[in-house]
Amino acid sequence: MTERLAADAAGIARAAALLTSGHLVAFATETVYGLGADATNAAAVAAIYEAKGRPRFNPLISHVPDADAAFRHALADARAERAAAAFWPGPLTLVLPRRDESDIAALATAGLDSLAVRVPGHPVARALLASVGRPVAAPSANLSGRLSPTRPAHVLAGLAGRIAGILESGSCTVGLESTILDLTGPRATILRPGGIAREAMEAVIGPVDLAGGSGDDVKAPGMLASHYAPVLPLRLGAAAPEADEAWLGFGPVPGATAVVRNLSPAGDLVEAAARLFDALHELDEAAIAAGLARIAVAPVPARGLGIAINDRLARAAAPRGGA
Repeated sequence: MTERLAADAAGIARAAALLTSGHLVAFATETVYGLGADATNAAAVAAIYEAKGRPRFNPLISHVPDADAAFRHALADARAERAAAAFWPGPLTLVLPRRDESDIAALATAGLDSLAVRVPGHPVARALLASVGRPVAAPSANLSGRLSPTRPAHVLAGLAGRIAGILESGSCTVGLESTILDLTGPRATILRPGGIAREAMEAVIGPVDLAGGSGDDVKAPGMLASHYAPVLPLRLGAAAPEADEAWLGFGPVPGATAVVRNLSPAGDLVEAAARLFDALHELDEAAIAAGLARIAVAPVPARGLGIAINDRLARAAAPRGGA
């Protein structure tokens, strides 16, 4: 059952307690309602994908109460500092290089070395984030592919019974997702138009490009498929590892092999999702150190979160681009 919480001190405290305990809570920002989870808790982040029925592990926006909190996790250059001063709190997401010391879960960033961060302008959202005291990953609080929710009724229509709570704060004022601005390279680029106009940003930071392609081709919600891949090639759907292969398992490990990471010995898809990116990184490094040639990957059921896991594995195994 989903708890319906009033947007008062008691409701905010209860919502914060649920989030810090690893549960999912929907809350309003000035743009749309977000489906929040503790961004430092990989299992909680995995639960977002399960609740939404999200078919891909796209990077998620991490919400924080102020710029100082954002820049503890992401590296800010002069452009980022100017944009933050001008537009935060507000409907702007910055994609920045991730700090090595950040404890945001790899699943929240889809294994990338960049981080999408935002300081929302809604006072209840900021009070909730301050109470939680850690970044909150929050895509829109709707089933994947459905319209973004701007009222509590929209959230409950799709997610009632699938999430622990909703902090009800009335209707969202902007009703359009945040602008996503990529500052990881020399050219500032809008990855998703939204609540802050391009012209307004150019007046603050200088020229801003507009990314081409679809919403699935960016470094924030909907990242390029091929951006993350291990160094070693992957062999998918393997029954067992060969002599020159490491093993990425799901369920029981077939026989003895020296270099193994298991997404979930019990065959639990939520646990597997939470472990996916860390396990791939760890296994890639260990297999290279052991002089192995490939990573063999156990079959993962194509249901529930298994669809998203298989999607990411297929992208990681795809042929690498040439010249």
